[in-house]
Amino acid sequence: MTKNTRKVPTKGGLKFTTAFAVLMTTATLSQTALADEQQAAIERGKAASALCMVCHQADGSGKHVTDGESWPRLAGLNHEYLAAQMHAFKEGTRDNPSMNGFVQMLNDEQIQDLALYYESLPATAGEAPEVSEEVLALGEKLATRGDWDRYIVSCQSCHGPGNTGVGAHFPGIAGQHAGYLSAQLKHWQANERSSDPQELMASVARRLNDEDIEAVSAWLATQPATYTAKE
Repeated sequence: MTKNTRKVPTKGGLKFTTAFAVLMTTATLSQTALADEQQAAIERGKAASALCMVCHQADGSGKHVTDGESWPRLAGLNHEYLAAQMHAFKEGTRDNPSMNGFVQMLNDEQIQDLALYYESLPATAGEAPEVSEEVLALGEKLATRGDWDRYIVSCQSCHGPGNTGVGAHFPGIAGQHAGYLSAQLKHWQANERSSDPQELMASVARRLNDEDIEAVSAWLATQPATYTAKE
């Protein structure tokens, strides 16, 4: 008859097990603290967003006034991108009469809080103008394939699958208001905006004509703001 034996952990094994348990507990507590800190920042950003609601709406969806100014959707955009743009307005590398005054009232923490808050909101569809199918077809071509005969790269080459954004430098432009997209492309063309890395946007915008800008802005506005992989 064989005796049942139980292997007793060695002293070294006990030390390792204890150290591992402490490490995992510390990591869990750190993650919880980080999540709590981020949630607190989002709540502070929500309070500060009272400054932004008049133009960007309570849900961050923005709005477009026909033949007037267009305010972008902020909801769902990358927080690093949003913070960088607010700093650009504050430092004068971007210019907008509506933004210039408001952003001067914000300190660095408030800018970060606002950026995290708007990133946390669900992205909503932008306002698309009524245009012909031919215009939309041209816009789709430029956004998804570009026009290599004119050295125009596609929007999604930088802005990612579905043009829903990649990191801090390439924001989601799908589902953005057509009026805002059109205005920004014209600002790039005229060297009135210069916060792009390596002047990538400026070089693309200068190759577009007015018809291209209308078309690509209109088509992007019709697209979902969040990417869903096709099966």
